Amino acid sequence: METTKKHNWRTKVHEIIYEADTPAGKLFDIVLLILIIASIILVMLESVNSIDEKYHKLLLIGEWFVTIFFTIEYILRIVSVKKPTKYIFSMFGIIDFLSTIPMYIAYFFVGGAQALVVLRALRLLRVFRILKLARYLGASNQLKNSIIASRVKILVFLFAVMVSSVVFGTIMYLVEGEANGFTNIPKSVYWCIVTLTTVGFGDIAPQTALGQFITTIIMVLGYGIIAVPTGIVSAEYARAVTDDKKNEDNATETEPIITIVPINTQSCSSCLAEKHLDGAKYCYKCGEGLHHE
Repeated sequence: METTKKHNWRTKVHEIIYEADTPAGKLFDIVLLILIIASIILVMLESVNSIDEKYHKLLLIGEWFVTIFFTIEYILRIVSVKKPTKYIFSMFGIIDFLSTIPMYIAYFFVGGAQALVVLRALRLLRVFRILKLARYLGASNQLKNSIIASRVKILVFLFAVMVSSVVFGTIMYLVEGEANGFTNIPKSVYWCIVTLTTVGFGDIAPQTALGQFITTIIMVLGYGIIAVPTGIVSAEYARAVTDDKKNEDNATETEPIITIVPINTQSCSSCLAEKHLDGAKYCYKCGEGLHHE
């Protein structure tokens, strides 16, 4: 039974396109990433009129070649799993569909929709599977948890910034007036936010001495405001790292803290679950048998 399953064409296709532990799987994913990058470059070049006028036909042929490849790949991803809807409505399934369909829409319905194929850039997220960067997810999770833990402080800070922007914007509206471009309070608040974040588009500028003095204060405050959220998250991150270090130091020999990070790309052909432990024979989520070389 296992031999039959192992040599089943669907199982083989699943190994190649969903996993990267076999030579064929690695080659497929590398080719896939190269084509994704090529497709994005083609769309970018097509948006340059001088290049498009000269090489339009060549660019179009290249884009159709990539689109047909992705269409075949999308179909194979659906037929190689036992529950197709799991893939179709998954994050990557939706991204794959959205990155494949624009060329067909552009051809049959509306011209120019092929520019939406830049969505294929999102598929580059699969590079984490190929390079097996799961070991770095621990650090990213720490950063994510630090941001979540700091959310209340950050929200209070942002509220204070918005209030300050409204106050300073209103003051500048009264000081400068419509004659100097501050035609209304919302536009003055917009100017204040642009100045406070040190962006400075220059579309509105104070003309009076008092207005320029207030602008100077706002710009100086802007540098301090930029540093505050960074400091809040950094402090929370440092605290989290310190706590983890203390936990490791307090671990006894009988109760060591063990972090197991799977380094395989084994994917369940039934529920598409990943991150299985190395050497696992069954899916931890649905119990389906996992294939092995």
